[in-house]
Amino acid sequence: MFTLEQKSPKSQARVGVFKTRHGKIETPFFLPIATRGAVKSLSVADIKALGAQIILSNTYHLWLKPGREVIRQAGGLHKFMGWSGPVLTDSGGFQVFSLSKVRKVKPDGVEFRVPENGNKYFLTPKLALAIQVELGSDIVMVLDECVGYPCTKQEAGAAVERTSSWAKQAIKYWPKIKKPGQALFGIAQGSVFKDLRQQSCGELKQLPFDGYAIGGLAVGEEPKQMYQVLDYTVPLLPQDKLHYLMGVGYPENIVEAVKRGVDCFDCVIPTREARHGRIYLWLKSGQQDKVKLLASGKKFYEAINIKSAVYKKDFSILEQGCLCFTCAQLKTTRAYLRHLFDIQETLALRLATIHNLHFYLELMKIIRLAIKKGKL
Repeated sequence: MFTLEQKSPKSQARVGVFKTRHGKIETPFFLPIATRGAVKSLSVADIKALGAQIILSNTYHLWLKPGREVIRQAGGLHKFMGWSGPVLTDSGGFQVFSLSKVRKVKPDGVEFRVPENGNKYFLTPKLALAIQVELGSDIVMVLDECVGYPCTKQEAGAAVERTSSWAKQAIKYWPKIKKPGQALFGIAQGSVFKDLRQQSCGELKQLPFDGYAIGGLAVGEEPKQMYQVLDYTVPLLPQDKLHYLMGVGYPENIVEAVKRGVDCFDCVIPTREARHGRIYLWLKSGQQDKVKLLASGKKFYEAINIKSAVYKKDFSILEQGCLCFTCAQLKTTRAYLRHLFDIQETLALRLATIHNLHFYLELMKIIRLAIKKGKL
């Protein structure tokens, strides 16, 4: 499914192609977050126009609403939301992790109560896979246990053992339920402990996954710590398989992770921050200038608070040279976008989200180009 096409002479960065039954994906790539079957404030047409290669949806949330039966009757998540491209679904493990006060981790799964209504659920490794198969996911993630930072080594070690145990259960169960073309990814844990990361990767490598994810980062540790973990973790993963860093991150985090051999990213940052008026802008406008800036290791973007009063009479385009719908077609000014946020007009959310996602997707294009040119 994954074909490595080129490695950088300057770092561990690489470009390749990951083939799915709903189309091929050029790597490295970024997944816009469609948690409940929609990228907040955007239509499927918007996502297609942005050039997104793949989206991510959430097993936990779709299991609760609208439920397995509704999506099954719709013909799967692709038909339900009208998206024809690839879909990756996470297992729900991170969401369960975030429910720390209302969940109990057990050897055979996780018991939790939904905060909204108090209903009790029990998510097992097999059930997590079964739900994702019904959703019609192209990339299915195993159930894992994610621990936050800081945590004790004992806590991280217990999570590694459970994650490995659940991964073995998933691999055994997978051939019985998978549909043609669906890929299954394992997830390495271990927090910031080198020997635990080595243990987790070593155990996962013994299992025939189609790709390997790194979980348990961007959960409170400093970026420097994240990079250190990647330095010794990514080389432990099979080099002929896709490497997925879950839940990361800011643009500079993505660039640094790519240099360390990561191929795939997802994060709520571009969409969530757009809804709060934080807009991402390149410091250079031309493609070749962007490549040079990335290669230099210098700061390559800025993030502005468009709600600030300094933009009240700023009638310049949101970002000169940007080719997104908001900037290139609507020619939205900073003053107008600030006004939309000021009056709490929902159009502000859509225009800001389009721009930020365009920034992230263009970042991945620039990264791929930089690697191909041997610059990154």
